Amino acid sequence: MIFKKLFVNCCYLHVHRCRATKLIAVLSTTPSPGEQHVKCLGIPHSILNSKSASTECGRTGKGNKENMATDNLTAVLHGIEDLRLEQRPIPEIANDEVLLAMDSVGICGSDVHYLTAGRIGDFVVTKPMIIGHEAAGVVAKVGKCVKNLAVGDRVAIEPGVPCRRCDHCKQGKYNLCADMVFCATPPYDGNLTRFYKHAADFCYKLPDHVSMEEGALLEPLSVGVHACRRAEVGLGSKVLILGAGPIGLVTLLAAQAMGAAEILITDLVQHRLDVAKELGATHTLLLDREQSAEETVKRVLCTMSEAPDKAVDCCGAESSARLAIFATRSGGVVVIVGMGAPEIKLPLINALAREVDIRGVFRYCNDYPAALALVASGKVNVKRLVTHHFDITETAKAFETSRYGHGGAIKVMIHVQPRDANNSVKF
Repeated sequence: MIFKKLFVNCCYLHVHRCRATKLIAVLSTTPSPGEQHVKCLGIPHSILNSKSASTECGRTGKGNKENMATDNLTAVLHGIEDLRLEQRPIPEIANDEVLLAMDSVGICGSDVHYLTAGRIGDFVVTKPMIIGHEAAGVVAKVGKCVKNLAVGDRVAIEPGVPCRRCDHCKQGKYNLCADMVFCATPPYDGNLTRFYKHAADFCYKLPDHVSMEEGALLEPLSVGVHACRRAEVGLGSKVLILGAGPIGLVTLLAAQAMGAAEILITDLVQHRLDVAKELGATHTLLLDREQSAEETVKRVLCTMSEAPDKAVDCCGAESSARLAIFATRSGGVVVIVGMGAPEIKLPLINALAREVDIRGVFRYCNDYPAALALVASGKVNVKRLVTHHFDITETAKAFETSRYGHGGAIKVMIHVQPRDANNSVKF
């Protein structure tokens, strides 16, 4: 990849479809003169000392713009292969929001897909969009009506905020809300930025012993928790997981925590299967691209003690969805998490005749508290998933590493503040 000039005034980063990388200028991220950072929080005094953006519940004030910090370096996707670092205005919060000094942001496969394809399904990048949604930060300011958080709290951010009023929201299925505002899903901005505002009730305070990186990883872990809940994984379940990428691995962790007795996980990359084995998978299976789903089923059944009663497809490929259906025992459940082509060929008659339920998964819903509890209690350890660390000024290199899997990359973490600045113990 060749990355064009990084101008200091607009921190411009442009990605081209070449393989070499060239940095022309060095970004300056030094705080403005006179700005200091609160120890262990990384929040400029000018933010802490500025007037609240909320004057009273239900009415919004302007805040004290003169005292606000000015460095808000932000990763902005302008289109296919066009990711730039820019300065953006620090947002003003509403009464029910908090301003966050971002700390850690993980790169998701969807972030990479927006960079390379400019769309995922019906979600199309039509204007510049701030990237990133797997994140944790520190509360820098609270709105007038916020009661659950205070300045200095370390929080994990659930990136989707629903309308709270529609039938889906009222029935507790807010992930299906048609008016969902979800980070880094067009047309809404994400949170790979120094300062970001978010609904306070979708921020979860982290215990002191939980790191900021683990807080960011609650996002993918919540997908795994939701997938296992949809599959009704429980004590004694025998689970087949298709794909040992980040989502497959967090699904493995969630299934273990929920009582699965036997777990087989498959992939095309041996390194990922090795990591899955480290994390406790009962069996791993390296797939052969040349084999059909029907042929692979025989290998699955020979490996496991009996046919799995739950299958979770974390790939989205037609072949993996077919394998999930064929391999699942009669009366079992297949959950499809990975999103691939809009239309694929599936053996529906096979599933119908054997009453195999096929269920979809879209993000998560009421799963963040459970994910946090699993990590905080030590029942789930997500630290092994993080393989690479980069500063926000190295966003281009971070995306290249995630995109091409350099160095056995699984989860690439971007640090908006210095590493461990807000951790009680080094990650």
